[in-house]
Amino acid sequence: MTGAGSAGAVPTFGPGVVADYELLRTGVGALDLGRDVLRVSGPDAVEYLQGQLSQDVTALGLGESADSLILTPQGKLDALVRVSRSADDALVLDVEAGYGDVVAARLARFKLRVKVVIEPLDWRCLALRGPHAAALAEQVRGRGGTELTPAFSWNGVTGVDLLGEAPELPDGVPMCSAEAWESVRVEAGIPVMGAELDERTIAAEVDLLERSVSFTKGCYTGQELVARLDARGNRVARHLRGLVVTEPEAGASGVGTSPGAWAGSEIVFEDKVVGSVTSSAWSPSLGCAVALGYVHRTVLPSSAVELRTMTAAASDTPDTPDTVSPRGTTVARAEVRTLPLV
Repeated sequence: MTGAGSAGAVPTFGPGVVADYELLRTGVGALDLGRDVLRVSGPDAVEYLQGQLSQDVTALGLGESADSLILTPQGKLDALVRVSRSADDALVLDVEAGYGDVVAARLARFKLRVKVVIEPLDWRCLALRGPHAAALAEQVRGRGGTELTPAFSWNGVTGVDLLGEAPELPDGVPMCSAEAWESVRVEAGIPVMGAELDERTIAAEVDLLERSVSFTKGCYTGQELVARLDARGNRVARHLRGLVVTEPEAGASGVGTSPGAWAGSEIVFEDKVVGSVTSSAWSPSLGCAVALGYVHRTVLPSSAVELRTMTAAASDTPDTPDTVSPRGTTVARAEVRTLPLV
């Protein structure tokens, strides 16, 4: 495949960012990930969260963690969270920075006649990423400042998160740049709140069901839509896909040179708008720019698409591809891929 560099787009990555990327991919590096943390405690905490989260909370042992969805009654996404059992009557939820208040308000809305306390924690998330991260977990487990050490694994990207008031960086592990992590994240198709995940998201669109939903537990808020789609083979109108840029448009300013260069661009297939880009980054492994975006289910992997500037103030993947030809300016051509890209 022809990389973006062959068309004149040169990434802004310096040697330091590339070195960070290699550590995150093949060694171990640290990231100061922004996470909001809440504690839910009280005699009814476990039973209450069992009815609010899609994950089987009762199955978590002390110190164990799992991803979970918090849904609206209609089954749309309020938040993707991680839930950890910190005590017999207490659990810790962490979510992307800026969404802690959303989660707290959503949980409080359904907290009726139960003995539960929901409170924010002034904790930090120090993330270790790379295949050598797991071996370092024992080095920091039990140290002052680190309360939980949940493992991380998503589409081949592995690591350990250190959660607590002041987690310490393990000896010899360097801090890595946000730019390097964004490249890894987009390549792997790791969704984040505010980009790939928002109030319109259905879990099946992002392949979240296997990792975050229990189909054997009892009822929980929003379960009906999840169960109905599962019974129908999770046939949804759109899917989160990867995009590998094959040809930046000549003269398109900044194309492929910085993270987020195409976020918000329309995805066009056969002159019809079939989706939109949520995130983009430079891929050192592929030597070209890559992106994530929601694409209509009729557009199959390996399809050639165009990325065009947004033609309206707000855009979404239509239930059926637009019959009106898009009016935006083409900034790149890309190939649709399944995730992960690397």
